[in-house]
Amino acid sequence: MENTSYGTNDVVVKALNTYSDMVRRICFMYLKSEADMEDIFQNVFLKLLQHKEPFENEEHKKAWLCKVTINQCKDFHKSFFRKNVCSIDDLEIPTEDKTEGDVLREVLRLPQKYRNAIYLYYYEDHPISEVAKILGEKENTVHTHLRRAKAILKNKLRGFEDGNYF
Repeated sequence: MENTSYGTNDVVVKALNTYSDMVRRICFMYLKSEADMEDIFQNVFLKLLQHKEPFENEEHKKAWLCKVTINQCKDFHKSFFRKNVCSIDDLEIPTEDKTEGDVLREVLRLPQKYRNAIYLYYYEDHPISEVAKILGEKENTVHTHLRRAKAILKNKLRGFEDGNYF
């Protein structure tokens, strides 16, 4: 295959096969829109194609992809287009299991700092130390965000709507 600044297209194809679901889930968690998710998804893998530094290992590549995806989503939220378009909060989340859908729906409604910690820790199985690095936070802060997010989710899923996010 054709050489790129990163190495070969084979490396990017392998990353697409390995991490595409993770990148899409992170995008959907932030953007809640299929079309926006696809745009950011393409940008993330274009950045990987342009990335010149070799990765230390697969975990380093995975963490890099998470960080780039989160940053791309944040940049999208700051864009002029995004600020001037109404968001759709009642988007139907595609899921097989209704209970799983309820949990995911509530996770998506959490404030961003809690949602990020929950997603990276529980859905992507990153250890606390890695979540802290990806989010640029201290480990104790990540522990606090997880504890508070779990308390909010527990109350929401039991039917309590206090709206208190600490």
